Amino acid sequence: MGRVLIIAKNGEVTDALRGSPLLRDHEVQTCGGDVEGLRIVRERQVDVVVTDPATSIHEDLAVVHELFHARPGLRIVVLAPAATHADLMAALRAHVFACFTPPFDLNEIADMVRSALAVPFWRDGIEVVSSLPHWVTLRVSCHLLTAERLVRFMTTHLSSIPDSERDLLIAAFREMLLNAMEHGAGFNVDKVIEVTAARTARALVYHFRDPGSGFDREDLAHAATSPDPDEVLATALRRAEMGLRPGGFGMLIARQVADELVYNESGNEVLLIKHLGS
Repeated sequence: MGRVLIIAKNGEVTDALRGSPLLRDHEVQTCGGDVEGLRIVRERQVDVVVTDPATSIHEDLAVVHELFHARPGLRIVVLAPAATHADLMAALRAHVFACFTPPFDLNEIADMVRSALAVPFWRDGIEVVSSLPHWVTLRVSCHLLTAERLVRFMTTHLSSIPDSERDLLIAAFREMLLNAMEHGAGFNVDKVIEVTAARTARALVYHFRDPGSGFDREDLAHAATSPDPDEVLATALRRAEMGLRPGGFGMLIARQVADELVYNESGNEVLLIKHLGS
């Protein structure tokens, strides 16, 4: 059983997490502020801290260092009323586990807390290489949980884009990231993927570079090539026979979402380009 501490005066968040079936096997405690939260973390074992949704990321990060000092290995899930680009980069550099802004999906938050509880010997797998507003480069360890954390940060990062367009972009981003981890690195946590998110006046550009030797795009039996239900089912069966994770739709999703999809010669680097306003 894990222990979750929620620093919040907001009863809605507290009640939702306490009542979530995803956390029914864990102890969920609450407190009213950062000072009390820090005291609790110093006095007893706490695995995950969820911050007050009413406090800013800047305020939360002011106590993150003290929380980590008191309890190494602590996972911190930040809830905040808003997040600027600088806020998110600061949260990544501070090794925050995940970050959420309104509208809060309480089931998604509970699921992320559960994921945090499932890694008792967690180490951060996201390194910030460049944090410019128009050019973010990250080195990401090849672990499924690290991928889900990065997807959450990128979702918050695109909060200014309309929901429908953002959801499609994030779906394509997630699948391309997982493809790089799976086929380029075999989900070997000692290997890293380099991910760049660049923004121009007219486009969003995602660049993925994996440590693999690449692939032959003419030989993709594991990947779906059509949204036809029969093809999707056939792809799922082929992947099961090959011992691969459920999925294989990264290429299909990316082709449908992206305006341009460009690979290097060996196939271990790809650019996903989405024209803004298109």
